[in-house]
Amino acid sequence: MGQKDISEKILEDYNDVFSDIVNVLIFQGKQVVKPEELADTKLRSYYKADGTKLHEQNRDVAKLWTAGGIIFAVCGLENQTTIDYDMPLRVIGYDGAAYREQLLNKKNKQRYPVMTLILYYGKRHWKAPRTLKERINVPKGLKDYVSDYRINIFEISYLTEEQVKMFQSDFQIAADYFVQTRKGEKYQQNTKIMEHVDAVLNFLSVFTEDRDYLKVDLSKHSGGINMCVVLQEAKLFGIREGIERGRQEGIERGRQEGIERGRQEGIERGRQEGENQFAELISQLLSYGRLDDIKRVTEDKEYRKELYGELKIVR
Repeated sequence: MGQKDISEKILEDYNDVFSDIVNVLIFQGKQVVKPEELADTKLRSYYKADGTKLHEQNRDVAKLWTAGGIIFAVCGLENQTTIDYDMPLRVIGYDGAAYREQLLNKKNKQRYPVMTLILYYGKRHWKAPRTLKERINVPKGLKDYVSDYRINIFEISYLTEEQVKMFQSDFQIAADYFVQTRKGEKYQQNTKIMEHVDAVLNFLSVFTEDRDYLKVDLSKHSGGINMCVVLQEAKLFGIREGIERGRQEGIERGRQEGIERGRQEGIERGRQEGENQFAELISQLLSYGRLDDIKRVTEDKEYRKELYGELKIVR
């Protein structure tokens, strides 16, 4: 499983966050499911696609809702950032595997419902099928015999302000962020104190693709941390990073300019020394009356080098 997949699920895996999501989306904010009533359950199941080879499918997050030794339901959460037209078929696979698990459990004869909540974070409304029959073509005459299957899509970016305020866990911060950014408004910092700071920052980093959330140093804050503190630290981090980047770029630019300046100065110095050397050669040839050699050295580079050595004229 990739680091991105893991990071986006950590926050929802906390029982207080999981129960909060269910209570708001299913029970309109009533505290029906308690965090202490949740227990982890299997996320991975297997199936045979071609009759021989086993394939696996993984839920994002799933919990058993229990009380007094009785299982009320299995609830799974699936995160979606893009629209998936085959979502009804995927959910049937997840839910079917959970029901089959009950059949295979010979020790427990209890049977309980399975439900999947799809948390869709996209900025466009979900236009894909929400039922199995909307996705498949059922031949005429078979509609009464093919069972339908409805999926539960919750468009997080389109929750109302009242719904967002119902969340009591850190999920309120995430939901509030998606609602505000979907509207295109300037983000109004959420003042709610975070319970699971690292999980919230990882969650936001994944969905916003902004790695700066993971670089923020919050260790110096002994009190409660909210988005005001996070964004302030992120801003300071950005300033410090910008200054350091500017310093490094300045050093590199200075180094390159120094190299170029040195190269130009070297060329100029070499040219000047070459002219002085040639002038010395001509002067000595004149003093010896070697007029033919003077004409030749102006045309023959190799002969010129030979005479430099003969007359011991060095640069």
